[in-house]
Amino acid sequence: MTGKYNGNNGSIHMEEYSARKSTCGFSQEEIKSIRERFLKCTYSADIYDVMDKMGYPNQCLDHRIAPLKDNWKVCGPAVTLLGTREPITEQEMHPEPEYDKFWMFDYFYDGCVIVINAEKEDKCGSWGEMMSYGARNAGATGVVIDGGTRDKAGILAIDNWSCFARYSSPVESDKRWRPKDIEIPIFMSGTLTDRVLVRPGDWIFGDCDAVMVIPKEIVLDVLTAVEDVSEREELSRMAFNEGKSIREVYRLYNRA
Repeated sequence: MTGKYNGNNGSIHMEEYSARKSTCGFSQEEIKSIRERFLKCTYSADIYDVMDKMGYPNQCLDHRIAPLKDNWKVCGPAVTLLGTREPITEQEMHPEPEYDKFWMFDYFYDGCVIVINAEKEDKCGSWGEMMSYGARNAGATGVVIDGGTRDKAGILAIDNWSCFARYSSPVESDKRWRPKDIEIPIFMSGTLTDRVLVRPGDWIFGDCDAVMVIPKEIVLDVLTAVEDVSEREELSRMAFNEGKSIREVYRLYNRA
Protein backbone atom coordinates (compact mmCIF):
# COMPACT_ATOMS: atom_id res chain seq x y z
CA MET A 1 0.00 0.00 0.00
CA THR A 2 1.32 3.42 -0.87
CA GLY A 3 0.25 6.76 0.51
CA LYS A 4 -1.19 8.28 -2.61
CA TYR A 5 -4.44 10.11 -2.13
CA ASN A 6 -7.49 7.98 -1.50
CA GLY A 7 -10.48 9.46 -3.25
CA ASN A 8 -10.90 13.21 -2.97
CA ASN A 9 -9.89 13.89 0.59
CA GLY A 10 -6.34 12.56 0.78
CA SER A 11 -6.97 10.37 3.82
CA ILE A 12 -6.97 6.60 4.20
CA HIS A 13 -9.76 4.26 5.22
CA MET A 14 -9.60 3.08 8.82
CA GLU A 15 -9.23 -0.59 7.79
CA GLU A 16 -6.15 0.42 5.78
CA TYR A 17 -4.87 2.37 8.78
CA SER A 18 -5.21 -0.69 11.02
CA ALA A 19 -3.38 -2.86 8.49
CA ARG A 20 -0.68 -0.21 8.19
CA LYS A 21 0.15 -0.62 11.85
CA SER A 22 1.67 -4.06 11.26
CA THR A 23 3.55 -3.55 7.98
CA CYS A 24 6.88 -2.91 9.74
CA GLY A 25 6.84 -6.59 10.73
CA PHE A 26 6.77 -6.10 14.51
CA SER A 27 4.07 -5.63 17.11
CA GLN A 28 3.94 -2.42 19.13
CA GLU A 29 5.43 -4.28 22.10
CA GLU A 30 8.29 -5.56 19.95
CA ILE A 31 8.96 -2.11 18.50
CA LYS A 32 9.13 -0.67 22.01
CA SER A 33 11.51 -3.40 23.19
CA ILE A 34 13.84 -3.11 20.17
CA ARG A 35 13.96 0.68 20.49
CA GLU A 36 14.77 0.52 24.19
CA ARG A 37 17.55 -2.02 23.63
CA PHE A 38 19.18 0.04 20.86
CA LEU A 39 18.92 3.33 22.74
CA LYS A 40 20.24 1.82 25.96
CA CYS A 41 23.42 0.30 24.63
CA THR A 42 24.74 1.71 21.42
CA TYR A 43 26.22 4.39 19.20
CA SER A 44 25.97 4.73 15.43
CA ALA A 45 29.68 3.83 15.17
CA ASP A 46 29.01 0.43 16.78
CA ILE A 47 26.14 -0.20 14.40
CA TYR A 48 28.36 0.76 11.48
CA ASP A 49 31.09 -1.67 12.59
CA VAL A 50 28.60 -4.51 12.96
CA MET A 51 26.91 -3.90 9.63
CA ASP A 52 30.22 -3.44 7.83
CA LYS A 53 31.28 -6.91 8.98
CA MET A 54 27.90 -8.29 7.89
CA GLY A 55 28.43 -6.97 4.36
CA TYR A 56 26.39 -3.74 4.63
CA PRO A 57 29.04 -0.97 4.48
CA ASN A 58 26.90 1.65 2.73
CA GLN A 59 24.04 2.23 5.19
CA CYS A 60 25.25 5.55 6.61
CA LEU A 61 23.37 8.68 5.57
CA ASP A 62 25.14 11.88 4.57
CA HIS A 63 27.00 13.32 7.59
CA ARG A 64 25.36 16.68 6.96
CA ILE A 65 22.03 15.20 8.10
CA ALA A 66 22.50 15.84 11.80
CA PRO A 67 20.50 16.33 15.01
CA LEU A 68 19.48 19.85 15.98
CA LYS A 69 20.92 19.03 19.42
CA ASP A 70 24.04 16.87 19.82
CA ASN A 71 22.66 14.67 22.58
CA TRP A 72 19.53 13.72 20.63
CA LYS A 73 19.09 10.17 19.37
CA VAL A 74 16.43 8.68 17.16
CA CYS A 75 15.48 5.03 16.72
CA GLY A 76 12.54 3.21 15.18
CA PRO A 77 11.02 1.76 12.00
CA ALA A 78 10.82 4.20 9.10
CA VAL A 79 7.71 5.84 7.73
CA THR A 80 9.01 7.14 4.42
CA LEU A 81 7.92 10.39 2.80
CA LEU A 82 8.79 11.67 -0.68
CA GLY A 83 8.48 15.36 -1.47
CA THR A 84 8.41 17.47 -4.60
CA ARG A 85 9.48 21.01 -5.44
CA GLU A 86 6.40 21.68 -7.59
CA PRO A 87 5.45 25.36 -7.01
CA ILE A 88 1.79 24.71 -6.24
CA THR A 89 -0.03 24.20 -2.98
CA GLU A 90 -1.74 21.06 -1.81
CA GLN A 91 -5.00 23.03 -1.72
CA GLU A 92 -4.63 23.98 -5.38
CA MET A 93 -4.41 20.29 -6.22
CA HIS A 94 -7.23 19.32 -3.86
CA PRO A 95 -9.37 22.39 -3.08
CA GLU A 96 -10.79 22.83 0.39
CA PRO A 97 -12.97 21.60 1.99
CA GLU A 98 -12.49 18.27 0.18
CA TYR A 99 -8.77 18.06 0.86
CA ASP A 100 -7.40 16.90 4.22
CA LYS A 101 -4.00 18.61 4.54
CA PHE A 102 -3.11 16.41 7.49
CA TRP A 103 -3.46 13.14 5.56
CA MET A 104 0.11 12.00 6.26
CA PHE A 105 -0.44 11.92 10.03
CA ASP A 106 -2.75 8.93 9.59
CA TYR A 107 0.30 6.85 8.66
CA PHE A 108 2.35 7.51 11.78
CA TYR A 109 2.36 4.91 14.54
CA ASP A 110 3.94 4.36 17.95
CA GLY A 111 7.71 4.25 17.79
CA CYS A 112 8.10 5.16 14.12
CA VAL A 113 10.65 7.58 12.63
CA ILE A 114 9.57 9.83 9.76
CA VAL A 115 12.17 9.80 6.98
CA ILE A 116 11.86 12.52 4.32
CA ASN A 117 13.50 12.74 0.92
CA ALA A 118 12.99 16.43 0.17
CA GLU A 119 14.23 16.00 -3.41
CA LYS A 120 17.18 18.42 -3.17
CA GLU A 121 15.13 21.28 -1.71
CA ASP A 122 17.68 23.57 -0.05
CA LYS A 123 15.85 26.85 0.66
CA CYS A 124 12.67 26.23 2.65
CA GLY A 125 11.83 24.12 5.66
CA SER A 126 10.04 20.89 4.79
CA TRP A 127 9.16 20.38 8.46
CA GLY A 128 8.45 22.54 11.51
CA GLU A 129 7.46 22.86 15.15
CA MET A 130 3.70 22.28 14.85
CA MET A 131 4.25 19.27 12.59
CA SER A 132 6.66 17.91 15.19
CA TYR A 133 4.06 18.21 17.93
CA GLY A 134 1.42 16.59 15.72
CA ALA A 135 3.70 13.74 14.69
CA ARG A 136 4.82 13.11 18.26
CA ASN A 137 1.23 12.95 19.44
CA ALA A 138 0.47 10.48 16.63
CA GLY A 139 3.19 8.18 18.00
CA ALA A 140 6.31 9.13 16.02
CA THR A 141 9.57 9.54 17.92
CA GLY A 142 11.46 11.76 15.50
CA VAL A 143 12.08 12.90 11.95
CA VAL A 144 15.09 12.57 9.63
CA ILE A 145 15.11 15.02 6.72
CA ASP A 146 17.34 14.99 3.67
CA GLY A 147 16.54 18.69 3.51
CA GLY A 148 15.62 21.38 5.99
CA THR A 149 13.35 22.25 8.85
CA ARG A 150 12.16 25.55 10.29
CA ASP A 151 11.21 26.61 13.82
CA LYS A 152 14.44 25.24 15.27
CA ALA A 153 14.02 26.99 18.62
CA GLY A 154 10.51 25.62 19.01
CA ILE A 155 11.54 22.09 18.06
CA LEU A 156 14.39 22.15 20.58
CA ALA A 157 11.84 22.71 23.34
CA ILE A 158 9.70 19.65 22.49
CA ASP A 159 9.95 16.75 24.95
CA ASN A 160 10.29 13.17 23.69
CA TRP A 161 11.18 14.25 20.18
CA SER A 162 14.22 14.57 17.94
CA CYS A 163 14.82 16.19 14.57
CA PHE A 164 17.70 15.46 12.19
CA ALA A 165 18.11 17.75 9.17
CA ARG A 166 20.61 19.43 6.87
CA TYR A 167 19.72 22.98 7.85
CA SER A 168 17.11 25.23 9.41
CA SER A 169 15.38 28.05 7.54
CA PRO A 170 12.60 30.58 8.16
CA VAL A 171 11.21 30.04 4.65
CA GLU A 172 7.72 28.50 4.45
CA SER A 173 7.33 25.44 2.22
CA ASP A 174 3.89 26.41 0.91
CA LYS A 175 4.09 27.05 -2.86
CA ARG A 176 7.71 25.85 -2.82
CA TRP A 177 7.67 22.24 -1.65
CA ARG A 178 5.05 19.69 -0.67
CA PRO A 179 4.80 16.03 0.38
CA LYS A 180 3.96 13.88 -2.63
CA ASP A 181 3.84 10.25 -1.52
CA ILE A 182 4.23 8.21 1.63
CA GLU A 183 5.28 4.69 2.61
CA ILE A 184 7.17 3.93 -0.60
CA PRO A 185 10.87 3.09 -1.04
CA ILE A 186 12.89 6.31 -1.14
CA PHE A 187 16.53 7.20 -1.56
CA MET A 188 18.38 9.38 0.93
CA SER A 189 21.82 10.93 0.38
CA GLY A 190 24.61 8.67 1.59
CA THR A 191 28.15 9.01 2.93
CA LEU A 192 30.09 6.31 1.07
CA THR A 193 27.55 6.14 -1.76
CA ASP A 194 25.44 8.80 -3.44
CA ARG A 195 22.23 7.31 -2.13
CA VAL A 196 20.90 4.89 0.49
CA LEU A 197 17.65 3.01 0.01
CA VAL A 198 15.11 3.36 2.83
CA ARG A 199 12.01 1.18 2.67
CA PRO A 200 8.94 1.43 4.89
CA GLY A 201 9.75 -0.48 8.05
CA ASP A 202 13.54 -0.38 7.73
CA TRP A 203 15.05 0.66 11.04
CA ILE A 204 16.65 4.02 11.64
CA PHE A 205 19.22 4.82 14.30
CA GLY A 206 20.70 8.28 14.59
CA ASP A 207 22.97 10.12 17.02
CA CYS A 208 25.47 12.98 16.89
CA ASP A 209 27.80 11.00 14.59
CA ALA A 210 25.45 9.71 11.92
CA VAL A 211 22.10 8.27 10.89
CA MET A 212 22.20 4.56 10.06
CA VAL A 213 19.64 2.63 7.99
CA ILE A 214 19.21 -0.99 9.12
CA PRO A 215 17.33 -3.26 6.69
CA LYS A 216 14.33 -4.66 8.54
CA GLU A 217 15.24 -8.26 7.70
CA ILE A 218 18.47 -8.08 9.74
CA VAL A 219 17.56 -5.67 12.53
CA LEU A 220 17.46 -8.35 15.25
CA ASP A 221 20.80 -9.82 14.13
CA VAL A 222 22.32 -6.33 14.17
CA LEU A 223 20.86 -5.61 17.60
CA THR A 224 22.24 -8.82 19.11
CA ALA A 225 25.70 -8.17 17.69
CA VAL A 226 25.66 -4.51 18.79
CA GLU A 227 24.69 -5.49 22.34
CA ASP A 228 27.76 -7.75 22.45
CA VAL A 229 29.99 -4.93 21.19
CA SER A 230 28.48 -2.54 23.72
CA GLU A 231 29.09 -4.93 26.60
CA ARG A 232 32.73 -5.41 25.62
CA GLU A 233 33.22 -1.67 25.22
CA GLU A 234 31.85 -1.05 28.70
CA LEU A 235 34.24 -3.65 30.11
CA SER A 236 37.04 -1.94 28.18
CA ARG A 237 36.17 1.43 29.73
CA MET A 238 36.25 -0.10 33.20
CA ALA A 239 39.64 -1.68 32.46
CA PHE A 240 41.04 1.62 31.20
CA ASN A 241 39.82 3.36 34.34
CA GLU A 242 41.67 0.70 36.37
CA GLY A 243 44.88 1.74 34.62
CA LYS A 244 45.31 -1.10 32.13
CA SER A 245 47.15 -0.41 28.87
CA ILE A 246 45.47 -0.42 25.49
CA ARG A 247 47.22 -3.70 24.60
CA GLU A 248 45.91 -5.35 27.78
CA VAL A 249 42.39 -4.10 27.16
CA TYR A 250 42.37 -5.26 23.56
CA ARG A 251 43.69 -8.68 24.54
CA LEU A 252 40.92 -9.05 27.11
CA TYR A 253 37.93 -7.75 25.16
CA ASN A 254 38.99 -7.42 21.50
CA ARG A 255 37.68 -3.88 21.63
CA ALA A 256 39.79 -0.81 22.23
